[in-house]
Amino acid sequence: MVQHLDPQLLKQLANDKMPYGKYAGCYLSDIPIAYYVWLQNNGWPTPPLGPKLALMLEIKHNGLGYLLKPLRESRD
Repeated sequence: MVQHLDPQLLKQLANDKMPYGKYAGCYLSDIPIAYYVWLQNNGWPTPPLGPKLALMLEIKHNGLGYLLKPLRESRD
């Protein structure tokens, strides 16, 4: 069974930036997968950020990160 993602959630993922840490200010989709793996191994932040980062790991792991870039509202 295929699970469908909420289009609004995908748009949020495309436009959200990391609020703190090594990648503060970077779009979530631009953060390297190695950082997401590190977070997975060391503990996700509390919601709402943690679940978004976990979903980004799944998206990146499956090679789908490029699908978020056209959803960005601003082009930096």
